[in-house]
Amino acid sequence: MKMSKEIVDARRKKIMEKIQIQGKVNVEELAKELNVAPLTIRRDLQYWEDMGAVIRYYGGARLIQSFVDNDQIKDNNEPYKHAIAKYAANLVEEGDTIFINTSSTALLMLRYIHDKHVTVITNNGKALFIDHDPKITVVLTGGEIRYPKESMVGDFALNNVNRVSADKSFLGCSGIDAEIGMTTAILPEVSINEAMISRCTGKKILLADATKVANIHQFSVAKADVFDLLITDFRVQKEQLEDFKYTSLAIQTVHPFYGYQSIDQQR
Repeated sequence: MKMSKEIVDARRKKIMEKIQIQGKVNVEELAKELNVAPLTIRRDLQYWEDMGAVIRYYGGARLIQSFVDNDQIKDNNEPYKHAIAKYAANLVEEGDTIFINTSSTALLMLRYIHDKHVTVITNNGKALFIDHDPKITVVLTGGEIRYPKESMVGDFALNNVNRVSADKSFLGCSGIDAEIGMTTAILPEVSINEAMISRCTGKKILLADATKVANIHQFSVAKADVFDLLITDFRVQKEQLEDFKYTSLAIQTVHPFYGYQSIDQQR
């Protein structure tokens, strides 16, 4: 009897959730857990390999381009951050110079920009540890290192950002609210974010998973209208998105398991 598409999709989603959390999976273990034949699991893993999400090896598969930090792999938001970063990376064009701030989601973009000559200017010290395409040039702003985020802040970082301009900016945030706008929980990062906005000559793009939408933190950075696009994930409530209809901000939602077909845009 042919299995329904809904059952197959649900099983594949469950497998991907497990891979996102663990970083890798074993065919035999999955077969026992899901009560299916190992051949079925191999077909499911082949599906995800064809989608570019995993690399198969004998007896299992591993996630492509995940953080090696185990604490981050276990982060429940990690699949959504990856989906947002992947979509954002598709907006980067050959020859672009872009700003990326200290956001972990924005930093993930470095893993998904492929075969393009791009200059990335960032105050995120963790950029040193991210594998990326050799065509990407990463320029650190320098400045005072602030732990645990390893962000670069202070007058030195700010002066360097103000000396350059970028074609696009990709900024993460602590919160984004329709009325208050972009906010952060870290005061020293406000001036750097403001500079990355003002020194951007093209599109200003905000990256925020659903946990940050309609959320307000202590320090205000910019109104929502300053940005051209908000990229978030499908978990955002419809009522939360409705609040943005009075702004000029376009909204794109993405899904970590079904690509970018799950889209909700508004102006």
